[in-house]
This record gives sequence, C-alpha cells and structure tokens, in this order.
Amino acid sequence: MRADAKKNYDHLLVIARDVITKQGVDASLRDIARKAGVGMGTLYRHFPTREDLLEALLRTRFDELTELARGYANNDKPDAMLIAWLHDIVAVTQNYSGVIAVMVAAIAAPDSALHASCVAMRAAGTQLLANAQQAGLARKDIDGTDLFALISALGWLGDQPALAPRAEHLFGVIAGAILTNPASIDALVKTLPPSSITPQDRNEATPET
Repeated sequence: MRADAKKNYDHLLVIARDVITKQGVDASLRDIARKAGVGMGTLYRHFPTREDLLEALLRTRFDELTELARGYANNDKPDAMLIAWLHDIVAVTQNYSGVIAVMVAAIAAPDSALHASCVAMRAAGTQLLANAQQAGLARKDIDGTDLFALISALGWLGDQPALAPRAEHLFGVIAGAILTNPASIDALVKTLPPSSITPQDRNEATPET
C-alpha cells in the first residue's frame, strides 16, 4: 500500500471509530467520509462494504478479548476471571451501539469477515466458563451459547438510554446467576475497573459539544 493510501486508510479508521462509537454500527458511511475529508470513492476503495469497515475496526478488539480470556484461563481464581472477562466484553459491546447484532450474525455466517474473530472469542470465553464449572464455582446447566446470549442481553441494555443507568446493577444480577456462590458477587464486581481493555473508547465516546 502506498504511503498516501496508508495514510488515508489509517485516518478513515480513526474517524470511523469516533463516528461509530457515537452513532453505532449503522452510522452513515457518507458521514464518515465527510468527516474524514475524503470522497465516497476513497472510502469504498479501502472498505468496499460496511462489514469490511467493521471488520477492520472491530477485529482488533475481538482478538484482544480472545487473548485476554486465554490469559485469564491460567489464573487460579476461575470465577473471578470469568466475571472480569464478562465485564470487559460487555464494555466493548456498550462502546459500539448495535455491535451485538453484528457479532451474532457473524458467528452464524462462516463467510462473514468477522466470523473467525467472533468464533474464537466465544470459544475463549466458553473455556473460562468451563474452568469455573469444573471448579464447582459456576452453574453447570449453561454452555458457551448461553453465556454469549447473556452477554448479548447485557450489551443490549447499554443501548437503551432508559436502562443504561441500571446496567452495572444488572451485570451483578446476571453474574450472580452464573456463579454458584452469588453471595460473593457484589464484592467481586466492586473490584472490577470500569474496563480493563477499552478506556480509550470511553474517552472517544464523550458527546460532542
């Protein structure tokens, strides 16, 4: 890729991250191109479809979550690691309004540009659940698909302005329903940072004045 083309590509991703963080995954591609100061032809040369743009933007986040889960899997506190990872992935879904639908669709579509990243991320999270189950710290009547459904529900809450203020409380409720010792969940959740993976996204999501 030529230097000027690479510069345009990187600049478009920066602008797209800002716009999609604020407007969601259905944000106007024309608006992204306008704010980047390029024509639609330039945007489409780099990203022929919306999914191509989302793949470039989100794949790194999903891969980070996968590696994070794999690292957590070696910890000797599987319940804490499961909840910490849940907190991280929910933070990502709430930073990108509408991303839950994209993730669900990508998992079901092998030809999706995001399929491999989403499947790997779900598998890594499923392993954290299995570790907690094997230690007797998580209920055994749920699997990775159920876990992903609960993540989707928590991500959806963040997209609802009227419910968003209850998101942290409801995270604790759902986390407590997953673990076999819910009495300790409040103390555990209180030790979690706002997000251990996407603090920059929270800054980027500040509304424009």
